[in-house]
Amino acid sequence: MPFAVRTDQVWKTSLWAGRVISTLVVLFLLFDGGLKMMRLPAAIKGTSNLGFPVRLVLAIGIAELVCVVLYVIPRTSILGAILLVGYLGGATTAQVRLQDPWFLFPPVIGALVWGGLFFRDPRLRTPLRRDPSGTLAD
Repeated sequence: MPFAVRTDQVWKTSLWAGRVISTLVVLFLLFDGGLKMMRLPAAIKGTSNLGFPVRLVLAIGIAELVCVVLYVIPRTSILGAILLVGYLGGATTAQVRLQDPWFLFPPVIGALVWGGLFFRDPRLRTPLRRDPSGTLAD
């Protein structure tokens, strides 16, 4: 029975690690999307510096926040993660095009999106479970 207790402890630790990572990512993305939704000067300047029309700032903010909401809801979290990584991929492309030295920031956020989800959602770890013989389970 000690093995079961250890497994439960590993699951709880994994769950909390996923929650912490996801919370940090969500807070950052909510802040970023909120700036765009409020059309604050920093958001307008940042968006126009990336080559996007200023009139799209609100739409970009709405798209980002919709993706975040889908990520936060457990039933739609995988869809939200996919959409967030697509959104962040667009940000990466815009930054690479301009040779912005911060072009690695969006992919790091994308990795944290999936990392947080991996730790908090057992559906993502199922293909990685091993059977007692040490081989990957089907």
